[in-house]
Amino acid sequence: MSIDDCRIIELPKITDLRGNLSVIEGGVQIPFDIKRVYYLYDVPGGSSRAGHGHKELQQLIVAMSGSFDVIVDDGFKRRKFQLNRSYFGLYIPKGMWREVENFSSGGVCLVLASTIYDPLDYFHDYEDFRDFVRSGK
Repeated sequence: MSIDDCRIIELPKITDLRGNLSVIEGGVQIPFDIKRVYYLYDVPGGSSRAGHGHKELQQLIVAMSGSFDVIVDDGFKRRKFQLNRSYFGLYIPKGMWREVENFSSGGVCLVLASTIYDPLDYFHDYEDFRDFVRSGK
């Protein structure tokens, strides 16, 4: 996978005077089945989270409230995405490093993941991640 495989997915937005609704179905709006859901909240304004890579995990990241930036890195190139709408999600394929930073006050980051938690799938050291992806494994 390369950095070019990371992309913003526009989610269906059903507008209604009573409030809007968006839908995310695994294998429909996103290219994987959802195995895990988690969210980050109460992150102090301007703070950063994450800073890790995955061998196999795919993710969709959505700013449910507020805004934040997501930096993705394929071991060769880096790219920054700003998320600030709850009907846009950032798709991150396997083999990517990610960092989440610049949280606005009250920002909520929703993450839909393709696998259950597996500590063996994680890279916490950037150099180890970069060596792994550059080796072509």
